[in-house]
Amino acid sequence: MYRRVLCILMLTAVLSACLFGCGSVDNAAENETGTTEQREGQTSELIENSGETAEKTENAMQGEEQKRLAKDSAEMQTEDPSMPTRVPMEGGTKINMYFGDKVIPGVLNDSDTAKALIEKLPITQHVSRYSHDFCGVTEDLPYKEEDVHYGWLNGDIDYATDAPYFTILFEDEDISDQYGYQVNIGVITCPLEEIASLEGDFDVRIELAE
Repeated sequence: MYRRVLCILMLTAVLSACLFGCGSVDNAAENETGTTEQREGQTSELIENSGETAEKTENAMQGEEQKRLAKDSAEMQTEDPSMPTRVPMEGGTKINMYFGDKVIPGVLNDSDTAKALIEKLPITQHVSRYSHDFCGVTEDLPYKEEDVHYGWLNGDIDYATDAPYFTILFEDEDISDQYGYQVNIGVITCPLEEIASLEGDFDVRIELAE
């Protein structure tokens, strides 16, 4: 009788141990499954975020590639910083711009915008002195979209399409890429200091040079 009770007690203990062990395995498996699902979710989220970041970066790079700058395809000189950066177009149209008694010479190129301006000469253009240019509202002039760019080169004569503006830019070309709506129509042909030293407002007479 004693042995039978002892055997029953031992069997009960073994069965309890087995049941406890199976429960532990099930819980561990359940915890492992939950951890795996969490890891998979985190990985998917990281991949998704990485994809979005890559797409934004690619779009930004494409935007930079499409951003046309004043220096693109421009013939430039860098030996003498006191002179305009852009080399005047060979065979371009020579002009004189009269700031009172001061004459600022220049050369206009063969763009549609420059040609339209040349047909109107002589004209009087009101301009005011700002930090890096002389600028004034002018008449609407035609332009091609492929001629519109960001920034300028020191000494450039530009037509800004957003106002429209006639402008002569004499400094800050190194930070000018943030400014859009520019169409280059020519360049002055004197030292930059000759126009940078002027102050105030002017009614500039623009004429063909003889």
